[in-house]
Amino acid sequence: MGGGRLNGFTTWLAGTDWSIALHESLYMYSLTESAHVLAITLFVGTIAMIDLRVLGLAYPNVPMSQMLSRILPWTLGGFICLLITGGLLFYAIPLRTWHSIWFRMKLVLILIGMINAAYFTFKVERDKATWDMGPTPTRARVSSALSLTVWVFVIAFGRLIAYNWTDCDHTTWPFMLQIEDCKHMPLDE
Repeated sequence: MGGGRLNGFTTWLAGTDWSIALHESLYMYSLTESAHVLAITLFVGTIAMIDLRVLGLAYPNVPMSQMLSRILPWTLGGFICLLITGGLLFYAIPLRTWHSIWFRMKLVLILIGMINAAYFTFKVERDKATWDMGPTPTRARVSSALSLTVWVFVIAFGRLIAYNWTDCDHTTWPFMLQIEDCKHMPLDE
C-alpha cells in the first residue's frame, strides 16, 4: 500500500462514526489511553526484568528458565492489551496519528523489537540450559541490551505523538516536509 492509499484509508477511518465517537467521548478515550499506559508498564517492565537478568544486573540467583516461565505469561498479557488499546488509540485519531513522524518511528522500532524478541526466543533462548545459572553468552547480552534500548525509545516516541509541533501542518523542519503524505494532509484538523 502506498502512502496515498494509506492516507485515503486513514481519512476514511477518521470519518467513521465509531472513530469520531471514541475520539470525542468524555471518558472512553481517556480510559483507553490509561489502559495503554498500564499495559506498557506491564509489558516493558517484565521485558526489562528479563533483560536485566540476562545482562547480569538483576536477579543473579534466579535461573533463567524459571524467570522466563513465570514472567513471559505476564509479558504476553501486556502485549495483547497493548495491541488492543494501541489499535483503539489509532482508530480514535487515525489521520493525525499516521502523519506523526513519532508514530512512524515508533512502528519501525516495534518491528525491530519484535524481530529481536523472535531472535532471542528461537535462537538465543533455545540453548538456555547451558547458561541457565552461568554466564550468559554474548549474543544474549547484545539482544537484551538492544531490547532495553528499543523499548525505551518506543515509549519516548509514543509519548511524543501527543505533541503537535511536528505535525505536517505545523512544522517548517526540512525532514518533516519530506514525508510524502504531508502534501495530502488536510490542514483543518
